[in-house]
Amino acid sequence: MIQALSSNNLPAPLFRYSPLVKAGPFYKTAGMLALNKETGALEQGGAGAETARILSNLLEALPDFGLSLDDLVSASIFTTQLDRFPDINKAWEAVFSADRRLPARTAIGVSTLPINAAVEMEFWFYKQ
Repeated sequence: MIQALSSNNLPAPLFRYSPLVKAGPFYKTAGMLALNKETGALEQGGAGAETARILSNLLEALPDFGLSLDDLVSASIFTTQLDRFPDINKAWEAVFSADRRLPARTAIGVSTLPINAAVEMEFWFYKQ
């Protein structure tokens, strides 16, 4: 069974899609942009600030789905500012300390993202 899930702790989607889909023990987010939950505006400050906002939004919503970072299998990072990857990684490391099991991660440089964002991230979780 495949279920579309949502959370009031996530910014409202800008387009027609499910923020998270559950298929058996697998959960996959849609690509997440650095949107402010209250205003819907894109976080200002570039790739690092956007990454921090995306991760903050994710952390706020995980309990609504019965998930935690311990269930995270993989993350994909898409960025138009690959030269700013140290800023992205700094925001990442603020959440993912070396003393926890780290998920697999992929970073991909792209030419453009929706609403002129610098970063978009998607996440895969596994929970039985």
